[in-house]
Amino acid sequence: MSLAVVILAAGKGTRMRSARPKVLHELADRALLQHVIDSARALEPDRIVVVYGHGGEMVRDAVPGDDLTWVEQADQRGTGDAVNQALPVLSEDQVLVLLGDVPLIQPATLARFIGNVDEQALALMTLELEEPGGYGRIVRDDTGSVRRIVEYKDASEGERAIREINTGILGAPRTFLEQALPALSAENAQGEYYLTDIIAMAVNQGLVVRASGPENPWETDGVNDRVQLARLERIWQQVQAERLMRAGVTLRDPARIDIRGQLHCSEDVSIDIDSLFEGRVELGSGTQIGSHCVLIDCSLGENVTVLPYSHLEGVTAQANCTIGPHARLRTSTQLGRGAKVGNFVETKNAVIGPLSKVNHLAYIGDAEIGEDVNVGAGTITCNYDGAAKHRTVLRDGAFIGSNASLVAPVTIGRNATVGAGSTINRDVPDEELAVGRGKQRNIEGWQRPTKN
Repeated sequence: MSLAVVILAAGKGTRMRSARPKVLHELADRALLQHVIDSARALEPDRIVVVYGHGGEMVRDAVPGDDLTWVEQADQRGTGDAVNQALPVLSEDQVLVLLGDVPLIQPATLARFIGNVDEQALALMTLELEEPGGYGRIVRDDTGSVRRIVEYKDASEGERAIREINTGILGAPRTFLEQALPALSAENAQGEYYLTDIIAMAVNQGLVVRASGPENPWETDGVNDRVQLARLERIWQQVQAERLMRAGVTLRDPARIDIRGQLHCSEDVSIDIDSLFEGRVELGSGTQIGSHCVLIDCSLGENVTVLPYSHLEGVTAQANCTIGPHARLRTSTQLGRGAKVGNFVETKNAVIGPLSKVNHLAYIGDAEIGEDVNVGAGTITCNYDGAAKHRTVLRDGAFIGSNASLVAPVTIGRNATVGAGSTINRDVPDEELAVGRGKQRNIEGWQRPTKN
């Protein structure tokens, strides 16, 4: 059977107290709506429809995707009206309704849930809560069958005592929705067209309503304000931390890690406190990440050590490298096996070969460094002339003395040496020594100025 997913994302989110639409607020560095879309995509549906309203084009621009069909709900008149707006673009057999502010619903839960839908049955995701608050209540008959949903504002005292609540996630045959949605009434406490009213309509027509819950209670938690958003952020991070530890990763404190993308770790990786991972990060076995590090879109091989307070973005490192502390490795930095980049070193668009060392207070940009090269403290590659970037090449075995300035484009040959304090603006042949500094003069009898 073909499947369409309809995601309701038209609400303003007044309690967020923000000019930004609620569904664009971020959890783990992704919009709430993006989380829901990603879960929907995992089902490989035939169509994904996003019903948007408040924020208009802002929502569409923030969540791109050629596989998305956008339908506007110009006036927010309830969830029933929202799904009704999507009906004209639907032709699939089954329709799964998700909420754009319920970001943690998992694909595995949805895959099991949608299996409850057929031509004669609806699927309803429910949950029992100790304190059900303002959620709609599930009303069952004496046999335990679902009869209807009553919204909290319309519920009697007896109905409010019910602990089974509606999560807002629903599956139904499209043909039934085409009959039921136009028949909805807004005669209720909120003056809205409730999608929940179709449950009673289905029962009256002899259809079965199959209720089931999520695998984890937090999957159906929604976001109405920033307090709830922060709580779900911590839940998400805890889930990711537990996943890592079960896969053989040591977390010094599971409550002090932030994963805002995809973190893939081999066995025996160790991660210290307060480190942040964004984009796609891959860590090889035995790699150790020190405290307070930031890694963005990086791939590190086996037994790499990243010392505290280092910032890596777009970095590839082979096995046995050492980075930091306080290193900043920027986009397109590549480290060969056993390379070392030390404290207060910045790199960008640089290839640093096997066993080469850039240990202290250096800037290496637009550079290609060969094998077993030593770059002294305070060395900089002068790669920008004000209009264009130029490349510096250090051949295998080169030795660069401290406080050297290498004015690109320039090549330092194999086993060549640059004297400390030199400014080099011409190529240095293999095996030669280059010294480019002013002659020292010692002035006898010189008097240091004194203050009046």
